Amino acid sequence: MRSMSKHGRILVIDDDENIRKALTMTLEGQGYRVEGAKDGKEAIEKSNSSFYNLALIDIRLPDMEGTALLSDMRDTTPRMVKIIITGYPSLDNAAEAANRGADGYIVKPVKTEQLLSMIEEHLGKQQEELRYSERKVAEYIETRAREHEAVERRR
Repeated sequence: MRSMSKHGRILVIDDDENIRKALTMTLEGQGYRVEGAKDGKEAIEKSNSSFYNLALIDIRLPDMEGTALLSDMRDTTPRMVKIIITGYPSLDNAAEAANRGADGYIVKPVKTEQLLSMIEEHLGKQQEELRYSERKVAEYIETRAREHEAVERRR
């Protein structure tokens, strides 16, 4: 059986159609379901109407900075993993991306193995957090049911 993270949904946000296509083909070849967005507005619309496990966000988009999109997407999909991709690496960019909630930072030209490794790592953590949350909810329900039974027995 393939790992659950391979079934993850990824949104690639880059105004360069060739980069979007290349990343989409690479990721689909690894078993991910991928959609693209050419700018921040389209990315927000797509993340409002569909669920994505992860977003790859170009730092420079025609209608907004990728770092600003991080904040907007945190509001629409707080658990989505967000990775900034930049052809303009700088300490300022990296710091701002981290401060706005980026989970990762990759420099163009993207090294495929590095990108795939980062995606797999983050989606694995996301799955672990989800399983942990589900366990906590189940434990809470079980505890409340026992408390309720104890109260009923005392009546």
